[in-house]
Amino acid sequence: MSLGQDGPSTRTRMPEGHSAHGGTRRPQPRRALVTVVGIVVLLIAALAFANRGDHPSSPHDDAGGSGGTSGATTGSHGAKAAPTDPTGQRPVQGKSAAGVPAGFAHTDQGAQSAAANYAVALGSADMFNADRRHAIVTAIYDPAVSATLQHDLDSAYSGDALKNLGLDADGTAPSGLTFVSRTVPIGTKVTAGGSSGSGTTTVEVWCTDLVGLAGTGSTKPVSTAWFTITEKLVWAGGDWKLRSSSQKDGPAPVAADNQAASADAIAGAVRDYGGFTYAR
Repeated sequence: MSLGQDGPSTRTRMPEGHSAHGGTRRPQPRRALVTVVGIVVLLIAALAFANRGDHPSSPHDDAGGSGGTSGATTGSHGAKAAPTDPTGQRPVQGKSAAGVPAGFAHTDQGAQSAAANYAVALGSADMFNADRRHAIVTAIYDPAVSATLQHDLDSAYSGDALKNLGLDADGTAPSGLTFVSRTVPIGTKVTAGGSSGSGTTTVEVWCTDLVGLAGTGSTKPVSTAWFTITEKLVWAGGDWKLRSSSQKDGPAPVAADNQAASADAIAGAVRDYGGFTYAR
């Protein structure tokens, strides 16, 4: 949702064809499952490359830098691709009262880690519970905007928005069904204010997600989408806080021909496989 050009905005699960701005939008593509076979093939090749003798012995060998070059590839113009190994600063150890990771470093890496973790929180099923939503927004947003945002989000997470997701008026799933809403960051990059120690910065987070109702008889099966969240962050109270966020579709990969899992299998997977604390 949005509060104007410079006001806070956040991603909400609105009905297809509508946006939190009150207008219309193109429905996001929904696919049963993302490709696995292609990823496995690429992973095998990447592991073979990573195990060569010139690969660093530890993913934290350049912990004070902006990321190592191990695993990087060179394009046709000689530019190195961004590394995907977990180099740099270690993840934060603490969490806020809302359970969201907190205490990020006042660096570019810290800002990217904060942006990724905040994307996860904003895309979680907890946002559909009023008390949990209030705690999350208080924990991750700049106090200068959080109070106004709380009121507008209470309006957004209600009525037809919940009904079109198959949820009850209080944001809970009908009996026998499990509501799934999980955002998974794929990568991050700083797009503005990227100097170390800066008081403001903008980070883009490329994500995929799972959204829907899992269980026998569900008419809103769990599906996936791909999108990029742009987060404007400020350094406030000794941590990175969100000032605003916005979202655009894609980039989305080609869908594979994997057989969709059963509703019960999806519900079990979401229940049994925990999420992560993300760090750049």
